[in-house]
Amino acid sequence: MPHASDDPQPLTASPGAPLRGALKPPGDKSISHRAMILGLLAIGETRVEGLLEGDDVLRTAAAAKALGAGVERLGEGRWVVRGVGIGGMSDPAETLDFGNAGTGSRLMMGVVGGQPVTATFDGDASLRSRPMRRILDPLVKMGTEVVSEAAGGRVPLTLRGPREAIPITYETPAASAQIKSAVLLAGLNAPGTTTVIEAAATRDHTERMLRLFGAEVAVTPHGPGGHGRAVALTGQPTLRGTDVIVPADPSSAAFPLVAALIVPGSEVTLRGVMMNPLRIGLITTLLEMGAEIERMDEREEGGETVADLRVRASRLKGVAVPPERAPSMIDEYPVLAVAAAFAEGTTRMAGLHELRVKESDRLEAVAAGLKANGVRFEVQGDDLVVHGDGAAPQGGGTVATHLDHRIAMAFLVMGLATREPVTVDDGAMIATSFPSFLPTMRDLGGRIEA
Repeated sequence: MPHASDDPQPLTASPGAPLRGALKPPGDKSISHRAMILGLLAIGETRVEGLLEGDDVLRTAAAAKALGAGVERLGEGRWVVRGVGIGGMSDPAETLDFGNAGTGSRLMMGVVGGQPVTATFDGDASLRSRPMRRILDPLVKMGTEVVSEAAGGRVPLTLRGPREAIPITYETPAASAQIKSAVLLAGLNAPGTTTVIEAAATRDHTERMLRLFGAEVAVTPHGPGGHGRAVALTGQPTLRGTDVIVPADPSSAAFPLVAALIVPGSEVTLRGVMMNPLRIGLITTLLEMGAEIERMDEREEGGETVADLRVRASRLKGVAVPPERAPSMIDEYPVLAVAAAFAEGTTRMAGLHELRVKESDRLEAVAAGLKANGVRFEVQGDDLVVHGDGAAPQGGGTVATHLDHRIAMAFLVMGLATREPVTVDDGAMIATSFPSFLPTMRDLGGRIEA
């Protein structure tokens, strides 16, 4: 597991007054990455509004530029990408350094792996610890050569793509939109049809955005009960630059949302939050727990449904979260565990294996944070069981973040409502996904100090 950064920035959250106000959470990270990547592969200009300007996405933008795209910032959240088209990329002069960006690096491996280009991928200590073999295995079947790799198929690694990729039918070994997306992106340069079969439906932003740019993508139910999906891409389309409006990220919205639920007397409105059914598992779960969350003004933006959410402090109760819900809320389990600590009764979160291969072993990191702040819990295999008594936990602990932005934000949210302040050992990496987190929470009335 990664350790603290060389220049850690500890932060302490303290209980205080109710949270009040309205905000628009940052642009969705998943869509921001894909806008840059598909802008690179398209012919003509792609104009993006609402781009998340966190470090992860900026690394993807820099990689797109290194591979030949024209990438220009026009103003806050406004960018233009002048693409090179499928097959038009050039070898980057330097290593593609993705920092902490797991999504950006894995999706771009799919792009490079399907094109006649050679590139080296690297990242920070956290990214170097994360498994890439699950991405490389299908790419090798498609003709990608892994020129070099660190132990266990990790970065730094170098890929050389073929003149044309080989179309395959691939059944993903885990519920992962990153694996699916990497294969589909490699399949853009394959003659014929590339098909990805997943046992549980994962976030479908890649499929939606490929269609937006002009690709032909067919999605059909698959497997028992139709819970899985078969995604078939017709290869070698001509992608055309287009306009992309990035909706607010439900994974980032999760932090002020849960804060409003657990800080007594709070009322917060979150504007323009994406309501994609494959991304709102946390909201579904919180509603089952008794959360007062009102969806208002539903509308379409950038091919996605968005809504404003009015959130009021609520008495929560423990629930069982089924494993099949995990793909729709995989990034939100740390902050759900915080909500569960304030609920009355037991909350069981089942099937959390994927948390072990995120920026940190998130399951282990969440458990350690709960323990440090006096919350009763058990880890039973890949299940996390949290016991609440309907009152604020003690708090008072220091949480090791392990370079994980979501661990840092989740436990800062906890500290806004515990009996004693909560400290995280490093908040520097929060900028990877939610650069304005601290001023946003302070504007709402939250007490978070360095």
